Amino acid sequence: MLKSIPELVKEASANVRKISAAQAQQEMANKDALLIDVREPIEHQKHAVPGSVNIPRGVLEMQLVEREKDPARPIYLHCATSGRATFAAEQLARVGYKDVTVISCKFADIVESFS
Repeated sequence: MLKSIPELVKEASANVRKISAAQAQQEMANKDALLIDVREPIEHQKHAVPGSVNIPRGVLEMQLVEREKDPARPIYLHCATSGRATFAAEQLARVGYKDVTVISCKFADIVESFS
């Protein structure tokens, strides 16, 4: 039996820290954190959150291990609906990153909080 994407996101969410954009913005103000947009490059080019780095979910683990060697550095992930970011956070934890958070709200709220 195949699982639906919402079912998979729900399962992955049990192992992932999720917060609002406002909370993420407050936390990041006091940390040397990375804000990563895991959407596709075309989505990021159309509208990006200020200060975010675009590393698509499909290549995130491969590119981030080359870019960020500190497994304790705080990482905040976002996408359009938090589904891809949730899957990405789960994978980054498997790689060994210790402080990964998903910004879980509407994309417009993320843009507003970080503008």
